[in-house]
Amino acid sequence: MIIGVPKEIKTNENRVALTPAGALELTKRGHKVYVQQGAGVNSGFTDAAYEQRGASILNTIEEVYGIAEMIIKVKEPIAVEYPLIRKDQLLFTYFHFASYEPLTRAMIDSEAVCLAYETVELPDRSLPLLVPMSEVAGRMAVQEGAKFLEKPEGGRGVLLGGVPGVAPANVLVLGGGIVGTQAAKMAAGLGAHVTILDVNLNRLRYLSDIMPPNVTTMFSNEVNIRDLIGDHDLIIGAVLIPGAKAPMLITRDMLKEMRPGTVLVDVAVDQGGCIETCRPTTHDDPIFVIDGVVHYCVANMPGAVPYTSTIALTNATLPYAIKLADKGWQNACRQDGPLKLGLNVVNGKVVYKGVAEAFNLPLVAVDSLL
Repeated sequence: MIIGVPKEIKTNENRVALTPAGALELTKRGHKVYVQQGAGVNSGFTDAAYEQRGASILNTIEEVYGIAEMIIKVKEPIAVEYPLIRKDQLLFTYFHFASYEPLTRAMIDSEAVCLAYETVELPDRSLPLLVPMSEVAGRMAVQEGAKFLEKPEGGRGVLLGGVPGVAPANVLVLGGGIVGTQAAKMAAGLGAHVTILDVNLNRLRYLSDIMPPNVTTMFSNEVNIRDLIGDHDLIIGAVLIPGAKAPMLITRDMLKEMRPGTVLVDVAVDQGGCIETCRPTTHDDPIFVIDGVVHYCVANMPGAVPYTSTIALTNATLPYAIKLADKGWQNACRQDGPLKLGLNVVNGKVVYKGVAEAFNLPLVAVDSLL
């Protein structure tokens, strides 16, 4: 198969979808890998490193899209890429369709095959291609939240871990999945007092067992959230419904119950966000303030640590990319149930329930297209 790796062009997206080591694993199986010039530079991988592993370098994004049967990316295509995508071309990337209708419509019109990292799902309901970036984002949520709690950044001027004689910050984590668990571990490790909320009692029991004493678990409901937000310094939104919009847990009217300088970090912003007042921001302009509350809503947080993120992402996606290349997407998805769940839009038809429901679109049974 001919595989293309374009340079990411979303604002401040420094990751690349494939490491040179990943390129070698594909080329030694007889596949051809074409990488856009400079695609890996911001992640620490030179063009020469790719060429040494059997990949070829193309000068432009148009050349990469034009030659490739399968495009491997990190982030969803943006508007300038839409015309480059053609019928039957396989796109393997994060899409988060349910949060952005224009992208969904564009991919329907393209009649391409869109296989989303974030909806590849194992029988235990885990999301293997979302996990590595969720781990990065969860840890970064605390790192960035601690930074913006500083007074020069607009925060309350609170040190996350406190010092002897001064209480640590209170951190509220909404959601006990991968993002929430990593955020809680980081915040607790820095000495903060952490409260983590979830609706799954079995998950809360597990978290209660593994977390240190400065982490408290609570059941997630509106009453508990309202009771807690008034005295928590950093609030992290870490909820996810695979392939669908995130639930709205913090509403506009709740901001007035928070202290000025409270920091909100909405990790779910690329799935529509779980905080009503959040909107996607960038690493160049990461925050805005409403009612004295600092909002950090960068939609590609792992892009700030691209070396770590690129290696972690390739570790997870490469086995699936190899299956797709070796067998073709139809055979690979027929034989691999979790991979089949990654199909969202196929040849102009929506085949993933969460996407269809988000925009009231017809849902087509994916098996009918395999």
